[in-house]
Amino acid sequence: MSSKVTILDGGMGRELLRSGAPFRQPEWSALALIEAPEFVEKAHDAFVGAGADVITTNSYAVVPFHVGDKRFAEDGLALVSLSGKLARAAAAKSGGHVRVAGSLPPVFGSYRPDLFDPGKAPEILSVLVQGLGPYVDFWLAETQGSLREVETIRAVLGNDTRPLWLSFTLEDGRGVEDVISGRSLPTLRSGEAVADAAVKAVELGAGALLFNCSQAEIMEAAIRAARRALGTRGYSTPIGVYANAFVPKPEPDATLPANAGLSGLRDDLDPPGYLLFARRWVEAGATIVGGCCGIGPEHIAELRRTFDPRPVAA
Repeated sequence: MSSKVTILDGGMGRELLRSGAPFRQPEWSALALIEAPEFVEKAHDAFVGAGADVITTNSYAVVPFHVGDKRFAEDGLALVSLSGKLARAAAAKSGGHVRVAGSLPPVFGSYRPDLFDPGKAPEILSVLVQGLGPYVDFWLAETQGSLREVETIRAVLGNDTRPLWLSFTLEDGRGVEDVISGRSLPTLRSGEAVADAAVKAVELGAGALLFNCSQAEIMEAAIRAARRALGTRGYSTPIGVYANAFVPKPEPDATLPANAGLSGLRDDLDPPGYLLFARRWVEAGATIVGGCCGIGPEHIAELRRTFDPRPVAA
């Protein structure tokens, strides 16, 4: 397979849970930063050891939505900074071969672009940018559900010259079978078209366009829709995918808070099963592949062996 595929890491939250780290809602993956940061370091080391070219800071849940307004105001900057330090330390052990992506999450909850508040978001994001700034090689705005979310992130970053990768989460509940079969086009969770998201990514100067934390089955359609939109305009922005292993749900329950509980994981997305999808993504044009929730170091090792089987630095 192509040696030009960049391998990302996998899902930090479920790796922490699996390793026995302190873990509960609503703090999610932030709880390990608060109570036992050595587990975060071990998780990063596991993904580096599996062959990831990029590891992502464990800053996804360091927002008021997860840790509360009071803790974020008092400790948010220190916790974000710690997440950057831990990722940088793990990358340094690779001899400089691993890059660090600074995670900029949906600050009002995953999968709920309807909760986005453009008036409050910049203040929260500014803390993340300030805390991560000294440690990251580039920015990864991930699990973004709407175009205005990524527009806000770009504005908050201001004159920062480091690359910005934009990763969108896709509508994978209602109508997903029509998208997979080609009867309809893929959309973000806001309902906005993937084609529009691809164009917006270019307009915002994104160094890469990705799709994450959605069903593995829907990713190929998103890649193809994005490639068509970019190709007709003469753009060649790299495209990437990192899917989750959640058991599919027909439609999220809007009456529940975002991230209200732990989703079940699929049995069929073991490393060989996940690799079957990853091969299709690469064949469709993806040059960046990794994993999101439920995708562990063993999956990343399988991707490394398949797409770029060069030795991994100890």
